[in-house]
Amino acid sequence: MRARLDHVGVNVRDLAAQTAWYQDAFGLKSVFEFRLDGTGLTGVVLEHPHGWRLELLARPGSAPGLRAPDPVTAVLTEGYGHFAVTTPELGPVYDALVVCGAGEVRKPGPSPEPGVRMAWVSDPEGNLIELIEKNAE
Repeated sequence: MRARLDHVGVNVRDLAAQTAWYQDAFGLKSVFEFRLDGTGLTGVVLEHPHGWRLELLARPGSAPGLRAPDPVTAVLTEGYGHFAVTTPELGPVYDALVVCGAGEVRKPGPSPEPGVRMAWVSDPEGNLIELIEKNAE
């Protein structure tokens, strides 16, 4: 099967605030915004200059779901746990995200995958984000 991941969807409480944060923190640009009549569901698709996309979705009456403090705890609940992005410079990206308001979950360090370093942050609503630096020395 020929398939390629198009985007990751994240349900959020405050669409405007989360949109602004992801745009600032990751340099994402809005591709389009939408509203589904009758449901109150609104969303925005954001895109990184390297082509990866993030869809933020909000609906009145939503309730917080899993907000695990770290990836090991997140795996105690089945289903979506995080999304990951790669970067050639893990430390500076981690530091820049923290300055932008990301929660510090796990500082840069070795990954279980050989030759890879990783770090973890959370967005302002507590959604986990893995940062990966491949081919680390």
